[in-house]
Amino acid sequence: MPLHTVEPETATGEAAALFTATHQALGVVPNLARVMANSPAVLKGYVGVLTALGSEGALPADVRERIALLVAQENASDYCLSVHAFRGTRTAGLSAAEATRARRGESDDPWAAAVLDLAALLVRGRGTVTDERLAAARLAGLSDGQIVEIVAHVALNVFTNYLAAAARVDIDWPLVRHTD
Repeated sequence: MPLHTVEPETATGEAAALFTATHQALGVVPNLARVMANSPAVLKGYVGVLTALGSEGALPADVRERIALLVAQENASDYCLSVHAFRGTRTAGLSAAEATRARRGESDDPWAAAVLDLAALLVRGRGTVTDERLAAARLAGLSDGQIVEIVAHVALNVFTNYLAAAARVDIDWPLVRHTD
C-alpha cells in the first residue's frame, strides 16, 4: 500500500507554505513532494537543499539533471527518470540523446563527462572514491567545491529515488522506464 499523499488544496500551516516554495522551485507540486509533506521537516529540508544548490551552487542545471538521470538509472527509479528526463529536456536544455547518454554516465562535453564519472563512482561505490579517482577528477577540472556539490547531488537523488520506491509514488510525468 502506497504512502499517503498530502494534497496542496487541503494543506495548512507549514505544509501549505512548503508547497508554495516547492511550486516556485519546480514549477509544479509533484507527487513525490506530496509524499514528503507527511513530514514537513523532510519537505523543508529537500526544498532548502534543492533551492540552495540550484541558486547558489556551482553546477549548471544541465549537469545537475545529468547527475539525476545517472543516479535514477543506477537505482532503477522510473519515477525519478521520468521527472529528470522531462526537466532535463524541457528546462535544462538537454537533447533527448544527451539525456539518454547521461543515464549511462556519458557526455560529449569533457567536463560534464568528468562530473558523471565521479557521480557514477559515488553511487556505485556508496560514497567510496579512491585518492587516484579524486586526483583524476581534479585533473579533469573539478574543484573541491564542485566535488562536494556532486556528492550532495548524488545523495539528494539517492534519497528521492529511495523515497519514490518506498512510497510507491504514482508517476506524474511522461513515463521513462529504466529498462528503456
